[in-house]
Amino acid sequence: MKKNKNILITGGAGFIGSHVVRLLVKQYPNYQIYNLDALTYAGNLENLTDIESATNYTFLHGDITDEEYINSIFLKHQFDHVIHLAAESHVDRSISDPLAFAKTNIIGTMVLLNAFKNLWQNNWEGKRFYHVSTDEVYGTLGEKGLFTETTAYDPNSPYSASKASSDHFVRAYGETYNLPYVISNCSNNYGPNQFPEKLIPLFINNIINKKALPVYGDGNYTRDWLYVIDHAVAIDLVFHKGQNGETYNIGGFNEWKNIDLVKLLCQQMDEKLGRTVGESESLITYVKDRPGHDLRYAIDANKINKELGWHPSVTFEEGLSKTIDWYLDNKNWMDKITSGDYLNYYQEQYK
Repeated sequence: MKKNKNILITGGAGFIGSHVVRLLVKQYPNYQIYNLDALTYAGNLENLTDIESATNYTFLHGDITDEEYINSIFLKHQFDHVIHLAAESHVDRSISDPLAFAKTNIIGTMVLLNAFKNLWQNNWEGKRFYHVSTDEVYGTLGEKGLFTETTAYDPNSPYSASKASSDHFVRAYGETYNLPYVISNCSNNYGPNQFPEKLIPLFINNIINKKALPVYGDGNYTRDWLYVIDHAVAIDLVFHKGQNGETYNIGGFNEWKNIDLVKLLCQQMDEKLGRTVGESESLITYVKDRPGHDLRYAIDANKINKELGWHPSVTFEEGLSKTIDWYLDNKNWMDKITSGDYLNYYQEQYK
């Protein structure tokens, strides 16, 4: 791939996307990074205040399902590469509004694929479409075993079904049109800037405010946890060194049952807030289970480790401590999220 790249990153104002944008803008000053985001509820440009004035960074406000707009920006900016992270990603929301997930995650991905295909018309040298996906496409595991890149797809929620479909369309465009692609499927991310609908930031905020900590079912659902900054580094590696037509599973080698995670979070929070041991744990409340709740996810990340040399930089305990510190040090960020003031940032800074 040539040195001077025009790279479109979709969903770059979101949680994972903002860390990827920051990494590429800072690490590759010869790349032109275009951040496309619709700024729906989970998009927050305040995640990127430290790089928003960089000469190799441009923000584009638009929706990946808007075919006319997407075609126009591909034509104008001649994107050599796409790193596609934009997605509806919250399982609970997918249960209440599955059509929104189908529109964004499936149709939006197809609009991007079509624009990329039509722009380059088989002139694929030095081009790449990188689709970032989830381990949830594989369904659920029993008490043993790991998801590998060859595990059969078996999605159980509208969210995971929509991501599985988008994965299949990326592969189909590769087979049908020779479109050069890579796919990665990651485990649960956590870390700075995560929107507080997700478990860890939600519970950090609830503990600070001494609110209930709602745990689904018996709390014995198991997830593999990946520190978001480690994920951004992995995405950088897959983008630059991954083989076209390949899938790479990215996991943190950090399996935790939800209830054990919550108790560890409570312990660390009590310590950091100077509270009595067990004070936060008393806030745990067991609630009715979620429909279609997968028992266990766990990723075998040996392929990316062996082929690209990636491995997590932190244990879950270390990463969780860093994450809590960030939220405690950035209370203003959380306050703007909970008040809704963060939604005004685009109007104030870009209009």
